[in-house]
Amino acid sequence: MDYKKIFIRDACPTKMGGQAVMEGIMMKGERKTALAVRLSNGDIEIETKKTKTYGKWMKIPILRGVVAFIDSLVYGMGTLMDSAEILGEDEGEEYEKGRFEQWFEDKFGAKKLWNLMIAVSVVIALAFTVGVFIILPTGAVSLMKFFTDSVFWLNFAEGIVRIGLFVVYVWLISFMPDIKRVFQYHGAEHKTIHAFENGLELTPENCRSFPTLHPRCGTSFLMFVFIIAFALHFMLGWPSLWLRIVSRLLLLPVIAGISYELLKWAGRSDNRVVRILSTPGLLLQKITTKEPDDSMLEVAIAAVNATCDDTPPRKYTISSRPEMQFEYPHVWELGTIKADKEMN
Repeated sequence: MDYKKIFIRDACPTKMGGQAVMEGIMMKGERKTALAVRLSNGDIEIETKKTKTYGKWMKIPILRGVVAFIDSLVYGMGTLMDSAEILGEDEGEEYEKGRFEQWFEDKFGAKKLWNLMIAVSVVIALAFTVGVFIILPTGAVSLMKFFTDSVFWLNFAEGIVRIGLFVVYVWLISFMPDIKRVFQYHGAEHKTIHAFENGLELTPENCRSFPTLHPRCGTSFLMFVFIIAFALHFMLGWPSLWLRIVSRLLLLPVIAGISYELLKWAGRSDNRVVRILSTPGLLLQKITTKEPDDSMLEVAIAAVNATCDDTPPRKYTISSRPEMQFEYPHVWELGTIKADKEMN
């Protein structure tokens, strides 16, 4: 692993960050957030929104990490659903609502129905995460009580099982064709942010020269969560199963807060300690990021451009037709806006 290409000394770290979605990328800047999705005809559909801001209390260490984690989970799930909806409309798929969905929409409106669907999706995701990566490891390791009463080895085994389950899960889903493409868009996101933070013109050629690994990646955040949990659980001993489950759930906000602070530190520093702490997350990124093709880099570039221009939040489409190309101010020549409407 070439740390010099990941922790680039002359780069200017920014708050730019993103998320790979179905056939696209969500990019969040300080002022605007953009969702860019590649359509079946090659065009790129882009929707921008004002980036959500928080009060001064978001400057409080640890607490801001908890809020950022919850916000990224909810917003990330919503963005993933948005990309799926765009692709569904592009392919002409008609979704038939069930009786409950239709009743809820008629009574409360489409926006509240969408928020309900996001909330349900987040709850299901959290239930899966808690069940597989918290309850299952500590429950399974309980069987070791027949062989040892050592608090150290029981906690050590639980931590190893938890991390191992997560790595195997990510590795297995990486073979799914749709997930593999998402991981390629993830790589495109990182390469483009690297180019942006190095002050280069955003072209596929310039972006292509950077690695798919980035120190501020959400994958690294998750690995920080597992490692910090591994350390903190030792302090709680080895109580009964139910007490272990409750204590681990109660510790989650603290773990998320500490992990967030470590990730921020890793994003703006390149000293040896940061590199050592970041290594497990960077190794995991070798699974969650893949080399993108130029069409994916184009989507990432379009997403970054959309967060940086001075236009109000809007929805528009960039054409892929070469004869219709035009040059964005200070960025890359990509396409022509086919449709443009102000967003409420």
